[in-house]
Amino acid sequence: MANALRAAILTRKFEPGEKLPSGTELATTYGVARMTVQQAIRLLRDEGLVVSRQGSGVFVRERTERPIELRPHLERAFDTANVSIDFAGFSGETLSGMLQEPLDKVRIGRLTPDSITIRILVPDMDQPMLLPRLTDLTDDPDARERVRRIMARSTQSIADSVRELADLGLVKSATVEVRTYAATPSFKLYLINHEQAFFGFYPVVKHTARFKDGQKELYDVMGKDSVLFHHSVTEDPASTGSQYVSQARAWFDSMWTTISRNADI
Repeated sequence: MANALRAAILTRKFEPGEKLPSGTELATTYGVARMTVQQAIRLLRDEGLVVSRQGSGVFVRERTERPIELRPHLERAFDTANVSIDFAGFSGETLSGMLQEPLDKVRIGRLTPDSITIRILVPDMDQPMLLPRLTDLTDDPDARERVRRIMARSTQSIADSVRELADLGLVKSATVEVRTYAATPSFKLYLINHEQAFFGFYPVVKHTARFKDGQKELYDVMGKDSVLFHHSVTEDPASTGSQYVSQARAWFDSMWTTISRNADI
């Protein structure tokens, strides 16, 4: 029910600002119980696609292309039999944090996917970064080593948690691969179950970081401050959402198979 209604909103069968049919009408249209309709509306409200107005009803948000929260989509991906997540970005730190809850639910049996496949594409910290020291605008090996540690911690946590599920027999197949390439990412991209894409730019900020020999001022990217925009595959392969996801997947696969190299985790 939620998937069908979400698709109707994203493909503008319900226009921005339009009032949705009543719960009874939606239940009849989609052949479900009123409780199912209420659960779907609650989910879409959490995703920022609809808004409830007391005494008036439920309306499609005026801006359906608004920045959107990734976490509920990422967690819901684990409701499917075969979970697929591709990530391209700076360190994977945010992804690691968001994956812990759904992976814990798999561990206790609340979610039961057959397979989990995760691919992570991150920068090669053996190469100079395009985020220099603030003082003289040169590459800083200490800053790269700091990023390397964050990256290693995040990707290793993901790999250990996912592979443990296979070792425990909770999923039939669990794969985590990490590849690096010689670039400094200016954006982050999540591809979920080959059907959804989340894209956001990294803002570059002045930042004071702690190192062994004290604090340093440098330019840094704030991944947690990235505003993500959501695109999803629809029934129409020519729709903006379908084409965006297709092109994002093609870009990721091209980077994965050409200029990146395996990273041991």
